Amino acid sequence: MRIEPGWTTEDREDLAAALLRLHRASGLSGERLARRAGMSQSKISRIETGRLLPSVVDVEQMLAGLGIDGQSRTDLLALTRVANSEFQDVRSSVRRGLHHRQRELAALEQRATEIRHFLPALITGLLQTPGYMRAALSTPLTPVGDDINRTIAAKRDRQAVLHDPDKRFSFLLTESALRWRLCPPDVMAPQLEHLHALSLLSSVSIGVPPLDRTVPDGAYHTFVVYDRRLVTAELFSGQLVLRDPKDVDHHRGLFDLFAGRALWGDESRRIMQSAADDFRSAG
Repeated sequence: MRIEPGWTTEDREDLAAALLRLHRASGLSGERLARRAGMSQSKISRIETGRLLPSVVDVEQMLAGLGIDGQSRTDLLALTRVANSEFQDVRSSVRRGLHHRQRELAALEQRATEIRHFLPALITGLLQTPGYMRAALSTPLTPVGDDINRTIAAKRDRQAVLHDPDKRFSFLLTESALRWRLCPPDVMAPQLEHLHALSLLSSVSIGVPPLDRTVPDGAYHTFVVYDRRLVTAELFSGQLVLRDPKDVDHHRGLFDLFAGRALWGDESRRIMQSAADDFRSAG
């Protein structure tokens, strides 16, 4: 699965055909439907011909304009949510080669201006040292195998985007993520010192919600928000991609909630350095 263009062909065609069928059955002209739905005629036409994937809000407006309610409305909104979500299981990614996945992520990062990472468990690829990368790609249940060196090289190539002055990266790493011993102390210590150095870049901000602060929600899983366009959520078995504006706004709100409980700047760097010192002592 590619992260772009953003839908499966079958779901897109089913949704477009259903909306076009309802429009024709209504007897409304394109102009009248556009007026009743509060949308442009050209947008409605692109949706009905499958050239534009509508959001849940778009479909809600069209259905309101068409006077559709009850089970038909419920079914179409459910189909819209499916069309705006994708899942890629990790086994398929490994079979295809994880270096391909790195290229897809690089393309997303190039297109976005503001990227927000919430990282409750591990350090993400953009911030990893080669040693940490190797450990992250060598987990017992999903070994990468011969693709590991190509994937590490692709990850390192991606990291150049952190130096782009036109982009803004915000990373929220829980203190637990900083101290999770994914690899030996002699690898963890330089990894945390690398984080310290990256946090000084003008395009990068790294916040740490410390363990002694109350946070009124759970840190359930990693997610990344690209502008207001899409969200990726990492699960043990794969990755979920969400494009509906309501889902994107929800995750932006979650990020803001956690960011408000985090330490930033010199305060977060002190936590990173303390963790690095502890790993050096343990080594």
